[in-house]
Amino acid sequence: MKTLNILALSAMAATSAVAEETRQLDAHVHGVGQLNIAFDGQQIAMEFHAPGADIVGFEYQPESAEDRAAVENAVATLARPMDLFMISEAAGCSVIQATAGLESEADDHEGHDHDEHAHDDHADKDEHAHDEHAHEVHADEANHTEFHAEYLLNCADPAAVSEITFAYFEVFPNALEVEVQIISDAGATAYEVERDAPKLDLRGLF
Repeated sequence: MKTLNILALSAMAATSAVAEETRQLDAHVHGVGQLNIAFDGQQIAMEFHAPGADIVGFEYQPESAEDRAAVENAVATLARPMDLFMISEAAGCSVIQATAGLESEADDHEGHDHDEHAHDDHADKDEHAHDEHAHEVHADEANHTEFHAEYLLNCADPAAVSEITFAYFEVFPNALEVEVQIISDAGATAYEVERDAPKLDLRGLF
């Protein structure tokens, strides 16, 4: 889902660098999502990740019609950022772009494994063992899915963003916490927003 424009992607690259260590440590912690926010002029770029269990109650690839319907509904909901992460009205923000989808950890390894097989010079027995191992790894990783969403907002007055209300917790009952990384002219800042205190106070950020 590479839908954000070049300006927003540049801003998000800085944010992602700040958040990468935290994201690696907290991958697939049920109840914990990650939200990266980058302020760049009048634009705000956001990137959100959450374990499948937080959003639809399971982390395997959807199998039944009920599973697929749950995922489709979740994707449609996640594609409406202003309903989940409610920014101060005074900022006058509107959504320019929004995408959401379900991803599997195994997807990140498929291309790499394919290249290994293409250049594998081992004996047939070794190749078979390698294939079995790869299959086992993929089977295990396929059990871990996460939702990924990207948003681009335009705001009349970004400096007026004094708080963000996380209605996200009301929409998704399994969600307990969101780790937030924000980058702006003031630098990079990390926050933790929890279900029992769903407002992020950004006064003094600008």
